[in-house]
Amino acid sequence: MGETRPDYARTLARVQIFSGLTEAELNHLVKCVTPRRYSPGELIFCEGEPCAGLYVVEHGHVRVFKTAPGGREQVLTIDGPGNSVAEIPVFDGGVYPASGAAVEHATLLFIGKQDFRSLCLAYPQVALKMLRVVGARLRRLVGIIEELSFTTVRHRLISLLLRLAEREGRKTAKGVEFVLPANNQELAYQIGTVRELVSRNLSRLQSEGLVKVEGRTVVAPDLKLLEAELEAAIHPSE
Repeated sequence: MGETRPDYARTLARVQIFSGLTEAELNHLVKCVTPRRYSPGELIFCEGEPCAGLYVVEHGHVRVFKTAPGGREQVLTIDGPGNSVAEIPVFDGGVYPASGAAVEHATLLFIGKQDFRSLCLAYPQVALKMLRVVGARLRRLVGIIEELSFTTVRHRLISLLLRLAEREGRKTAKGVEFVLPANNQELAYQIGTVRELVSRNLSRLQSEGLVKVEGRTVVAPDLKLLEAELEAAIHPSE
């Protein structure tokens, strides 16, 4: 695909845990990298499997999720280019605590467990930055637990839309515009519900004038109205 090792160095430099490494250190790390390519929906690692190493997203997105005994999925995170994935079991020596799959065609850079541990011994700042990444993931998981325990589908959907608007939105004459990262089924996985309820609640928000949806493009005419609706969405009927 025309990729070269220097391309990998630039990708690694974007990753939070590797930021601050010198060019020479990054080039040394690149020697440990193995590129792996995945098709949409293809599993990258499975919950319960021994951890072989961690991944860095070069292109595409990775969905990390848990699966209930009945087959229902709950998405924990969707990581895009420049994000590291599956770092925690590299440290604790355990199995992968969740599964990971490609959302679309994706290229990942794989770093073996031993290579990464050696890097941390050589450059302790990498391990310290890992603590920040783990802390952020823990806060996100606590937020997911709170949302699933105490809020409605409408509440969780609005919360997701606001996060996307804040992270990826751009201001236009019509309002803040952003693109949904996935179809309604994938959105359902993220907020712990089923596709039909996502579609129904998106339609309601659109009919109320809170959002305009065309394909995967969403425009929020007034984010303050959406934020106010989030506060009022504690006990609506779904």
